[in-house]
Amino acid sequence: MRGSYRNGTDPVNFDTAFDRLLGHEGSYTSDPSDPGGETNWGISKRSYPSVDIKALTRSGAKAIYLTDFWSRIHADEMPGSVAFQAFDFAVNSGIDTAVRHLQRAISVADDGHWGPISKAAMLRADPADTIMRLSAYRLDFMTRLNGWSRFGRGWARRISANLLYAAEDT
Repeated sequence: MRGSYRNGTDPVNFDTAFDRLLGHEGSYTSDPSDPGGETNWGISKRSYPSVDIKALTRSGAKAIYLTDFWSRIHADEMPGSVAFQAFDFAVNSGIDTAVRHLQRAISVADDGHWGPISKAAMLRADPADTIMRLSAYRLDFMTRLNGWSRFGRGWARRISANLLYAAEDT
């Protein structure tokens, strides 16, 4: 198997994944056509109504991403290269959606529950193949969303940038 994960030197951890994610998310916006509404560091008012979005700091966003996304998708149980892709998908489209598509990519039942069967299949899977399948499923999913005509170009560029990271990581 190719890939730095297999030889024990996986360069992708939460800190790397977070820095990459912020390259996609960025600063404060309040776009009326964005269903998330007011957003900062990719954290939306719709998802976090009690958070002062405009005043949210980078470190505050990082804490949310670690607890509510990275940990909930069990990213520490995956090769870092795959974990980053799943993490970015979860932030962009929801945890359940990302986990289900990841499960499809590793050929297990897509029940949205990351348990021992999913973990074992992930550890057997080639990270590069998993990322390619996950990215294909992700792009197909996104083209079916109502917001594709408005946001699709940006989503496609995000996936493209992530594929370039995958080429470095595997």
